[in-house]
Order: sequence, then structure tokens, then C-alpha cells
Amino acid sequence: MVFERAKGVIREVTLELVYEVVDERTKEIIQKIGELERKREEDFKYLNQKIDTHTAQLRGEIGQLRNEIKRLDEKIDNQINQLRQEMREENGQLRQEVIQINHRIDTVIQMLSEVLRK
Repeated sequence: MVFERAKGVIREVTLELVYEVVDERTKEIIQKIGELERKREEDFKYLNQKIDTHTAQLRGEIGQLRNEIKRLDEKIDNQINQLRQEMREENGQLRQEVIQINHRIDTVIQMLSEVLRK
């Protein structure tokens, strides 16, 4: 009976030790899981901040590119307008020259007509 009683006490003490070890390990595991979750949250925050920073930089660069395109577009429009004005002026000069040549041709034709009449 003493043996049975001793066996029961040993079993009870062994179970208590096992429970203590399991509880201790469970606490450690829960603590490590908490640390991993905090680390994951920090990593996500860091990555989100990086994404936000890069997004802001990209938006700034896109804005600069839009301004540059607008400036170049205005410059091209000005150059096109300048070329159109130069073409108008050139056409006007050519018309004047054509009118002068036509006038000379008319004069020559009149002179020839007069010479042929005589």
C-alpha cells in the first residue's frame, strides 16, 4: 500500500512537473508569437511608409513631367505660329512678285501689240 501511495505521489508530482513545463513552454511560445506579430506590424508599417514615400516622389516627378510637357507644348505652339506667320509673309511677298511679273508681262504684251500694229 505504501508502494501504491508512493507510486501515486510520484505520478502526481510528475504530472505537476509536466504541466509546469507545458505551461512554461506555452507562455514562451505565446510570447514569441506576440513578438513575431509586433515585428510583422512594424515591418508592414515600414513598408507602407516606404510605399507612401515612393508614391509621393513619383507623383512629384509626374507633376514635373506634366509641367515640362506643357512648357514644351507651348514652345512648339509658339514655333508653329511663328512659322505660319513667316509663311504668310513669304506668301504675301510672292504674291507681290507675281503681281509685278504679271504687270511686266502685260506691259510687254502691250508693247508687242503696239509694235505689231505699226
